[in-house]
Amino acid sequence: MTNKNDNSDNRDNPVGTWIGIGLALGTAIGVIVKNIPIGVGVGLALGVGIGSSINKK
Repeated sequence: MTNKNDNSDNRDNPVGTWIGIGLALGTAIGVIVKNIPIGVGVGLALGVGIGSSINKK
């Protein structure tokens, strides 16, 4: 079987990558300040913001 999708320009979704990074950092910050939900919210907002700004080249 051959792969008929020879699209060599396959890139990861930068928004999805930054959401994951933002959630991880936000959770860590939330643990430090003993308020995990606020840390996750801030991390999610930062991840989406950074990911979407990188995506708009």
